[in-house]
Amino acid sequence: MKAFPQKLTALASLCLILAGCAQTGPPLPPSLELPKPPTDLRAMRKGNIVTLTWSEPTLTTDRQSVRYVGPTLICRSSESEMTTCGSALAMVPPPTTSAPKPAKKSEQKPTPPTPEKYSDALPPGMQSENPEAEITYAVEVLNRNARGAGISNRVHVPAITTLPASNDLSAKLSDDGVDLTWTSAAEPPAKPGVQYRYRIYRRNLSAANESGGVNNQKTETQKKKEKNEGAIAAEVAVGAAGPTHFLDTIEWENTYEYRITAVTIIAKQDSQVQLEGDDSPPIRVVAHDVFPPAIPSGLQAVYSGEGQKLFIDLIWAPVPSADLAGYNIYRSEGGGAPIKVNSELVKTPSYRDTAVSPGKTYSYAVSAVDVRNNESQRSEAATETTP
Repeated sequence: MKAFPQKLTALASLCLILAGCAQTGPPLPPSLELPKPPTDLRAMRKGNIVTLTWSEPTLTTDRQSVRYVGPTLICRSSESEMTTCGSALAMVPPPTTSAPKPAKKSEQKPTPPTPEKYSDALPPGMQSENPEAEITYAVEVLNRNARGAGISNRVHVPAITTLPASNDLSAKLSDDGVDLTWTSAAEPPAKPGVQYRYRIYRRNLSAANESGGVNNQKTETQKKKEKNEGAIAAEVAVGAAGPTHFLDTIEWENTYEYRITAVTIIAKQDSQVQLEGDDSPPIRVVAHDVFPPAIPSGLQAVYSGEGQKLFIDLIWAPVPSADLAGYNIYRSEGGGAPIKVNSELVKTPSYRDTAVSPGKTYSYAVSAVDVRNNESQRSEAATETTP
């Protein structure tokens, strides 16, 4: 009587074991270890150089960690559609470092993928005068057996020919700033929706300016870019061939670096594409202010008196220099040498001379002084005689 329940229990256990085995299914085939195609490929063209950047895959197509990354194929086509790499433009060797591992659950941030880069020099045959023409790029990452899972996302760059760089950029300091001069290339024949400009970059090389002179409202990316590449000082339309000028107002006592590039602007339906050409050779300018303000003009001297006290009032036209600090007053008597009569700079375009005597003839002149103590020449003299 007791054997039957024992057999029944053993049979139930056997059924549970068989049911558990049925849920696992047949064993999975081994992974092909095909890296997932990148989805963040980007392209930037400057002049005839196209720079591609993408992230090295961290997972395979079957969601396994990549253990080995093989070479990467660079794919380029003049057609807008690209489904396979075809004849690869180049093959980038495998990275020297191992592929980054996915972040563990305990880690707050995943390990960033390794960035990859490749630069392609466009041959003249792929460039075009058609503003609509584009060049398509993609990459395909292979495994150790030179097999891949397909191409990455496709990116497009304009195929239009850019203007050449200027090789004769020069700079001359004046009291108004930095006068830049270069020879302009003739503007190409007009194309619908295409404009050309010269873009002027200025970089402040002075350590004080680079560490604290950048606008705090700008993002860290903008600050870093302006520190390394410079800020856009201006854009000038490309006109007829010949000398072109631009006057840049600057802050004195800094060292600046300038370069210019021709920009091709292509108007799209709801946006525009700006394509920079090659840069001109950079030039440096040490902006040391040795330029005095303008010479004061319109000086007048008028005698006045209150009882026994005599004085001569001077007035003149104000000097409009932005860095004006004040004026010096010079007086001579009876043909003698001029002597400065003010102990401190006069801040307004007027002065009262109370150190005068009756029956004397005085001659006055005024100079302007800026904040760096550059002094102008003296104005034309004004003469007055006390009774």
